[in-house]
Amino acid sequence: MIACCLFDLDGVLVDTARFHYRAWADLAHDLGFEFTPEQGEATKGVSRMASLDIVLRAGGMENRFSQEEKERLAAEKNDRYLSYVSTMTPDDVLPGVRDFLADLKRHGVKIALGSASKNAGTILDRCALRDVFDAIVDGTLVSRAKPDPEVFLKGAELLNAVSEKCVVFEDAAAGIEAAARAGMRSVGVGGDRSLARATTGITTFENFTYEALCKAID
Repeated sequence: MIACCLFDLDGVLVDTARFHYRAWADLAHDLGFEFTPEQGEATKGVSRMASLDIVLRAGGMENRFSQEEKERLAAEKNDRYLSYVSTMTPDDVLPGVRDFLADLKRHGVKIALGSASKNAGTILDRCALRDVFDAIVDGTLVSRAKPDPEVFLKGAELLNAVSEKCVVFEDAAAGIEAAARAGMRSVGVGGDRSLARATTGITTFENFTYEALCKAID
């Protein structure tokens, strides 16, 4: 029996991963180096400051800035990201997501958000998704980034669900590892090879159902 499904946000429910990458690439360009899409994959599912460290290492600048300067750079990146997010609409929800969430609701499954993003609330509002969730855990409520399981354990706690009856939906290897550390099963979303450790995988939510989920993780 599945009691709760926990969803990452960026790249799982909505395609904001491209906005994160563009904002980091813009920052890198200002600092004088290129940050490639391949390098950007490492920032998926991790916190803003951890992502900044990844970007700075890519440019050989990891020891060049003080903590105060790093916080300024992270804030600059976030401002760029929010400018992209401000253009989002409900049409930016990925194909099949709304139908799948509605199917979970029909089967009495609780739904939680488990995202490292501190901007999750803004995105949910822009995309008209907030009311779907029974619990929302984001970067304002947790202090440890994935692969630490804190964000998923917190979501399960808020919904009084035991880990063994929870399923995590993730598009990043760090999130899949976090699910495993939390003792939860997982679904890798998008088909990337880095998600091979997930319990099962889907390329899209289109035509995916609660019954298909139960069969896949059984």
